[in-house]
Amino acid sequence: MDDQDIEARLEQVRIEHRDLDAAIDALLRGANPDQLRIARLKRQKLRLRDRIADLEDRLIPDIIA
Repeated sequence: MDDQDIEARLEQVRIEHRDLDAAIDALLRGANPDQLRIARLKRQKLRLRDRIADLEDRLIPDIIA
Protein backbone atom coordinates (compact mmCIF):
# COMPACT_ATOMS: atom_id res chain seq x y z
CA MET A 1 0.00 0.00 0.00
CA ASP A 2 1.23 3.48 -0.77
CA ASP A 3 0.73 6.53 1.47
CA GLN A 4 -2.50 7.60 -0.23
CA ASP A 5 -4.05 4.17 0.29
CA ILE A 6 -2.96 4.17 3.92
CA GLU A 7 -4.39 7.65 4.51
CA ALA A 8 -7.71 6.66 2.91
CA ARG A 9 -7.92 3.51 5.03
CA LEU A 10 -6.92 5.47 8.12
CA GLU A 11 -9.76 7.93 7.58
CA GLN A 12 -12.18 5.05 7.05
CA VAL A 13 -11.12 3.34 10.28
CA ARG A 14 -11.36 6.62 12.22
CA ILE A 15 -14.95 7.06 10.98
CA GLU A 16 -15.79 3.50 12.06
CA HIS A 17 -14.24 4.25 15.48
CA ARG A 18 -16.37 7.41 15.89
CA ASP A 19 -19.49 5.53 14.79
CA LEU A 20 -18.85 2.84 17.39
CA ASP A 21 -18.39 5.52 20.03
CA ALA A 22 -21.76 7.03 19.10
CA ALA A 23 -23.42 3.58 19.14
CA ILE A 24 -22.00 2.81 22.59
CA ASP A 25 -23.20 6.17 23.93
CA ALA A 26 -26.67 5.56 22.51
CA LEU A 27 -26.86 2.12 24.10
CA LEU A 28 -25.69 3.47 27.46
CA ARG A 29 -28.41 6.13 27.42
CA GLY A 30 -31.13 3.58 26.79
CA ALA A 31 -33.58 2.50 29.47
CA ASN A 32 -32.13 -1.00 29.76
CA PRO A 33 -28.63 -1.10 28.24
CA ASP A 34 -27.43 -4.46 26.90
CA GLN A 35 -24.13 -4.85 28.74
CA LEU A 36 -22.95 -7.78 26.60
CA ARG A 37 -23.48 -5.84 23.38
CA ILE A 38 -21.77 -2.78 24.86
CA ALA A 39 -18.78 -4.90 25.90
CA ARG A 40 -18.51 -6.36 22.38
CA LEU A 41 -18.66 -2.91 20.82
CA LYS A 42 -15.98 -1.66 23.19
CA ARG A 43 -13.69 -4.55 22.24
CA GLN A 44 -14.30 -3.81 18.58
CA LYS A 45 -13.51 -0.15 19.24
CA LEU A 46 -10.21 -1.16 20.87
CA ARG A 47 -9.30 -3.28 17.85
CA LEU A 48 -9.98 -0.28 15.62
CA ARG A 49 -7.81 1.90 17.85
CA ASP A 50 -4.97 -0.60 17.42
CA ARG A 51 -5.53 -0.59 13.66
CA ILE A 52 -5.40 3.23 13.66
CA ALA A 53 -2.09 3.13 15.52
CA ASP A 54 -0.72 0.58 13.05
CA LEU A 55 -1.71 2.69 10.04
CA GLU A 56 -0.28 5.83 11.61
CA ASP A 57 2.99 3.99 12.23
CA ARG A 58 3.15 3.10 8.55
CA LEU A 59 2.81 6.77 7.61
CA ILE A 60 5.42 8.02 10.08
CA PRO A 61 8.76 6.30 9.55
CA ASP A 62 10.87 5.31 12.52
CA ILE A 63 13.84 7.61 12.80
CA ILE A 64 16.54 6.51 15.17
CA ALA A 65 18.10 9.60 16.70
